[in-house]
Amino acid sequence: QVQLVESGGGVVQAGGSLRLSCASSGLTFGSYAMGWFRQAPGKEREFVAAIRYSTTYYADSVKGRFTIFRDNAKNTLYLQMNSLEAEDTAVYYCAAAPRGSNLYASTGYDYWGQGTQVTVSS
Repeated sequence: QVQLVESGGGVVQAGGSLRLSCASSGLTFGSYAMGWFRQAPGKEREFVAAIRYSTTYYADSVKGRFTIFRDNAKNTLYLQMNSLEAEDTAVYYCAAAPRGSNLYASTGYDYWGQGTQVTVSS
């Protein structure tokens, strides 16, 4: 079965950096677009970033601070997060979507990981 497993979350001070990883198994990783979403307490799950082939997409709130990239040889997706802010505190999820999907919407994704907590202290 398909598994997406996030790691790399933790507690960091404002202005710091974290790199999230998402290891996949059970799917042809290179055939899927991949995305990151996040959900803060009491809020809806929101789009963070996505990558389809080599094209990347970002939410305005993270543009210039976060970088999404993938290593198809390792079946792994990454999210480099720099200049973290308290507002970035959330559970971060990776997800896999067929290439033709709307990558900005959670409904465009077929598979989801269990999430990893990121807490930014101010």
